[in-house]
Amino acid sequence: MPVPTREELREHLVASMIAGDVATPRQNNLLHYRRMALGYPYYRFGLVFRRRWTERDVLAMMAELCGVIPDPRHLYGDDTIDPDKTIDALEVMAERIGLAARRRERVLLATGHPEVLTPIYAAVGRALRARGCTVLTPAEGWSYVPEVGAPPEPRRIRYLEGTVAALEDEAGRVQHTHDSAPMEAVLAELAASSPAADGSPAAGRAHWPDLVIADHGWAGAAGQAGIDTVGFADCNDPALFAGQVEGKILVTVPLDDGVRPDRYEPLTAYLMSRSGLIV
Repeated sequence: MPVPTREELREHLVASMIAGDVATPRQNNLLHYRRMALGYPYYRFGLVFRRRWTERDVLAMMAELCGVIPDPRHLYGDDTIDPDKTIDALEVMAERIGLAARRRERVLLATGHPEVLTPIYAAVGRALRARGCTVLTPAEGWSYVPEVGAPPEPRRIRYLEGTVAALEDEAGRVQHTHDSAPMEAVLAELAASSPAADGSPAAGRAHWPDLVIADHGWAGAAGQAGIDTVGFADCNDPALFAGQVEGKILVTVPLDDGVRPDRYEPLTAYLMSRSGLIV
């Protein structure tokens, strides 16, 4: 589709409710901020934080990086994502993706929102592969039973469109996840496939990703492992933003991650244009 200007993208983000006034309730945001601060694994996305985050700290951070309403007395109703913060972060993400394309890096893409966000990742993955990048697809078929945040039923890794890691159930239906365990399994397989002879950190191994483009626990686990990671996150998912503050995530793009998949097409076009993947 045509590449929008920054202003056209901003208007689209607000009109589609990807940013601006979003559908995520304020009370849900605050609940998730509290649970991240209390250390619930499901809300930390595999990240281990150096500092002690309070609920007030999380709210202040989310106001700064995402654009939620900063007033702690606002307890119910709607919340917001600043569309300019979305575009600013998207441009930082594009710069890192463009660098990966120029260097022909090893890239891993993954999503915990496969029914919605897969088209963004798949478009980027195809373009990176066409530019000579290696798009990694390890641990396909690896399975486990989630311990938290999902029914205790088997899930396995599948690569959608041959490029994007996601979870599916035994019936082959893609599944939402916050869990970091799948990415941890992916990285364990990559590490085992090319162990460092001197026992040095995995970042020196031949098959280790140079860049991860992901969300939820897929992104958190990658950032925790020290990999350059760029991600998307909703305003009720503060962990990746906290990871950015602590230097474990390069950039987190704030957006509502639950609107119709086609609504993200202008954002995808803008991202790919700014990264030099399309002209």
